[in-house]
Amino acid sequence: MSDMLGNEQGIITSVDALKAIYGDVGEASITKVTTVLTQEYRRMIEIAPFVALATVGPEGLDCSPRGDLGGVVRVTDESTLLLPDWRGNNRIDSLINIVRDPRVALMFLIPGSTTTMRINGRAVVSAEPSLLQSFEMDGKHPRTVAIVTIDEVYFQCARALMRSELWNVDRFVDPKTLPTPGQLLKAAKADFDSETYDRELPARAAKTMW
Repeated sequence: MSDMLGNEQGIITSVDALKAIYGDVGEASITKVTTVLTQEYRRMIEIAPFVALATVGPEGLDCSPRGDLGGVVRVTDESTLLLPDWRGNNRIDSLINIVRDPRVALMFLIPGSTTTMRINGRAVVSAEPSLLQSFEMDGKHPRTVAIVTIDEVYFQCARALMRSELWNVDRFVDPKTLPTPGQLLKAAKADFDSETYDRELPARAAKTMW
């Protein structure tokens, strides 16, 4: 890789070289890591309505957004979370990865808070009927639930959300200035009927929320 002047970029190829640039890890960065949920960590995770779920499989990595009212996961004990899989596009990339490689990483976002919570652990996918029924919403149930066992949990430095001003309503982007879902699909498939897709999307999403 070359920069604008045609010079070779300083590509870093070793851990030692990286550490020489960044220096020692701060004490708080080590202290904050626990192997189980503290009472405070549990409070943060239970209130979060959104989580990004990262998984890995033979084909590569996947990161999937998950959201729910009143908390996106259910905490069953200090080491275990339940993540229901609600209606989606049926690609089930994350679930396919989990049944082949249990390693997962989760990042929780709480609207209004610049503190994010992170969990690394292992997961299995369950379709046990009573478990699915326990998540009933509007008479519907998830088709599966991911049972996550925590290996480590910690909170993330707030600087990223502070720099981005993620929750600053004055900096929210007007959706009308962005491509619509139909337009994004049409960009991938030229003959796609984007107008019909966009017109029917709100009603279709409302009927298939759970």
